[in-house]
Amino acid sequence: MEKLPKKLQSKLSARKENGSLRHLPLQGNSIDFSSNDYLGLAKSEKIAQMALDFLKECPQKNGSSGSRLLSGNHQLYAKLEDFLASHHNSGSALVFNSGYDANIGFFSSVPQRGDMVLYDELVHASIRDGIQMGNAKSYKFAHNDIDHLKERILSLRAESRSDMEIYIVTESVFSMDGDSPDLKRLANFCGHNSCFLVVDEAHATGIYGNGRDLVAEQGLEQEVFARIITFGKAMGCHGAAILGSQPLKEYLVNFSRSFIYTTALPPHTVATILAAYQYLGDEGGPISKQLRANIGHFKQEMERLQMTDRFIKSHSAIQCALVPGNGKVKAIAKQLQTAGFDVKPILSPTVKEGEERLRFCLHAFNTKEEITKVLVLLNNLINP
Repeated sequence: MEKLPKKLQSKLSARKENGSLRHLPLQGNSIDFSSNDYLGLAKSEKIAQMALDFLKECPQKNGSSGSRLLSGNHQLYAKLEDFLASHHNSGSALVFNSGYDANIGFFSSVPQRGDMVLYDELVHASIRDGIQMGNAKSYKFAHNDIDHLKERILSLRAESRSDMEIYIVTESVFSMDGDSPDLKRLANFCGHNSCFLVVDEAHATGIYGNGRDLVAEQGLEQEVFARIITFGKAMGCHGAAILGSQPLKEYLVNFSRSFIYTTALPPHTVATILAAYQYLGDEGGPISKQLRANIGHFKQEMERLQMTDRFIKSHSAIQCALVPGNGKVKAIAKQLQTAGFDVKPILSPTVKEGEERLRFCLHAFNTKEEITKVLVLLNNLINP
């Protein structure tokens, strides 16, 4: 049956009309300014071989054969979770199949009816989806605005029950802007106001804190209730983990539905995560240093070309140039791609209408010449 229901066809037609219809792109040989492989680990043959070495210890080689609560909790899981807890200075770690699974699993099960979740207005869709699946009330606060958060809490607490718990949710590096909150101030605020701070570290995992995360780099591990780290970005693998106390892990094992009711990751995936961390421990220093150098060069060239006002302020590997309008940003992205640079447009409704942008993801393997060339071309396209 090829025909779609009318309501579904109407929604697709609306996307086509406003230029926001999504398509699955094919990988090419363009210069990579779009992937999340910030450290270049996804292409590492050495990590692939190290993963095979870890697999020699595991009797299972292919599928996990079931959920972790049944037959899928193969021995590499314990090794990985013990390592993650120690490495990230956390009481425990619980591995999930993806960052999306981790977020919906946490936010749908941890905040309870009568509790309150206050989240930064720019948090990832997976966090919002998890919150919507739960029973707690939720409110957003202005992006990285702790003063607005304080106003929200004061007004909401005045009309709430005494046993209400408050969860504050943010990201350490925001995926669509590349900026970061003042984590120290936010942690201090949560501590003084008896709130539980939750930080999504997806775009910081492996990059900050000597292969750890931004919370660890700032020494805030004991002041954060939970961290969500992911392995599909800078770590070049797949999967995610929730870092927190041992009682939190026990609770999630018993109540997080995206953990309980899914087939576990196969041994090869878990082995690859272990191998990526080992590789970073052995050779990560020069790679991280090169990434920081490339970020610095990008910002210097941006200033030299007088393009600073066009870009959202960011010190991370994510640098975004605002080009309002789906049609316009797609047209410029197409010209960059034709010139051999894989730069993707970010369209509304993924971002607010009028805040469409080109997102440049920088990598340790990008050269200074590539960075300069793509920015010069962008400048010529925006200011012909």
